[in-house]
Amino acid sequence: MSIEEFNKIPHLLVDYVEKWAKERPDDIAIIDADDGKWITWNDFKNMMDLIALEFINMDLQKGDVIVTMLPLLPEHIFISYACFKLGILFCPLDVRLKERETVRCVKLLKNARRLVYIHPDDTDSEDKWGRKKFYAFKQFARKIREEVPEVTDFIQFGPQEDADEGTIGILNFIKKARANYKRYYSDPQVFNQKMEELEKIKNSIDPANDCAMIIYTTGSTGFPKPAMLSNAGIICQNMCMAKGFEINKKDRMLVNLPPSHVGCQTEQLMTTIFIGGISVILHAFKAEKSLLAIEKYKVTAFGQIPSLFVMEWRLKKKYGALKDYKDYDLSSLRFALYGGQAVSRKFLKKLSEMARYFGSGLGLTEMSGFVSYTPFGDDVTPDDILAGLGHDYPITPLSIREKMKENGMAGDEKPDGEIGEVCYSGPQVFLGYYDNEDATKKTISTEGICYTGDLGFKDDEGLHLVGRGKFVIKPKGYQVYPPEVEEHIAKLPEVSLAAVVGAKHEVYSEGVVAFVELNRGKQITKKKLKEHCRQLAGYKRPSLFVFLDQIPLNRVDKTDYHDLNKIVGKYIEEERAAGRWDAEK
Repeated sequence: MSIEEFNKIPHLLVDYVEKWAKERPDDIAIIDADDGKWITWNDFKNMMDLIALEFINMDLQKGDVIVTMLPLLPEHIFISYACFKLGILFCPLDVRLKERETVRCVKLLKNARRLVYIHPDDTDSEDKWGRKKFYAFKQFARKIREEVPEVTDFIQFGPQEDADEGTIGILNFIKKARANYKRYYSDPQVFNQKMEELEKIKNSIDPANDCAMIIYTTGSTGFPKPAMLSNAGIICQNMCMAKGFEINKKDRMLVNLPPSHVGCQTEQLMTTIFIGGISVILHAFKAEKSLLAIEKYKVTAFGQIPSLFVMEWRLKKKYGALKDYKDYDLSSLRFALYGGQAVSRKFLKKLSEMARYFGSGLGLTEMSGFVSYTPFGDDVTPDDILAGLGHDYPITPLSIREKMKENGMAGDEKPDGEIGEVCYSGPQVFLGYYDNEDATKKTISTEGICYTGDLGFKDDEGLHLVGRGKFVIKPKGYQVYPPEVEEHIAKLPEVSLAAVVGAKHEVYSEGVVAFVELNRGKQITKKKLKEHCRQLAGYKRPSLFVFLDQIPLNRVDKTDYHDLNKIVGKYIEEERAAGRWDAEK
């Protein structure tokens, strides 16, 4: 894919909803596999427009920020595209964040002219494992109201009577939006004026330089940072991904990942919208529901992190599933994509039995999604996929470089085969971190080259990662940085020092292990440590705690992670022998 090809297509996300609504108004755009709803392109466009018009009535403007903490509902998608049409920055948060984490994420956006928070009511639900769980969404909103007075508006999914005073119930919001839209539509002159107003605002958006979406990523300090993605960057990724994996308008893409991540938003959902296919959505991932959706709605393509595939493959009726994995009809599947974690040949053999075509690559929040693509075709084998992370496209060129120079310019490029900083450039590079110029300058060089933080090299077989900068751990495909977890554990008065590393896990690919050194004369149980870590998002919590008399330090008195990585295997084997860690039950 080249810049010449890119310049021939529209660069705004909403252009593709409008395109398919005009050309194929009655064709299906979205299937809600949880509720059985089928939504046409015309329905999609109308909902986008009526919500956008209601946002205008609320005096929301280009550059304002709407933060959502919602599952992947159709209404969530309509809200996002209404934001894109008006130039409002759309920021979806992970529904598994804890109160402290949620408040911090919202606080980082407090300098917006207007800041809106949209959330569900308190909810009794289940996690991906089917375990009962209570989500205190309304309580989080109350804490945000208390600690972030810059939030001007709250919208709660549910009836008005269940919402707090000053909070708009989504049913009232949609009812009012529909009534206003119907009133506009009844008068052709008024309706045309409203549509011209929307068009004028849309045309004021700079696709390459205005932010469309904020996705939180994890920075070098171990705390989330709000990365700003542009319309053009996302569209470029959509174009390349559709080409790299031959995604087309006949595809039905299962979208079952969290809407707070590029894997869900820019890679699966928006690429499918870009190409005119059908998005089959699940509100949240569940292994059994995913296979049922593939079977019922004849899904042709989907992408997941490896641990989710393993959860599906392990489904057995005797353990409570509706039926064994082998009894699901997955014959409609054409393509399966994985990313976020390294895999084995055994994994790829199993994946090749699930779908005719399969592939992977490197995806990054700061690059709007995928940037490298493994080979695709009938003759591709597991060994071809294991050979590397694939190749880049000319429009998003890969380079291996020296560290960024002190003056902010990119380091010199290294020859093929030499290890260095993995870097990318081109339209997909994000705009920077919201209201954080210092962090932006450490990631994007003055020439616009993005430093990913990974170390690797390239050769004829493409990109190879040899290590992750900043000690990042990737359980279940998520990014976990040791400093955040270590700092949280160290808050306990009994703890002198904590050190966190990753260890191989057959289900999660990597599990989080916390080494704990206690203050002299103090005692604490692993149960209390686990309870304390429940204040962290689930994927950040250690799966194993190990007590050490003294955590090893290096020659400058910093935690010696190299030594810890050498000894962690012993403790993992002990856990496996006891039927824990990743042992199949």
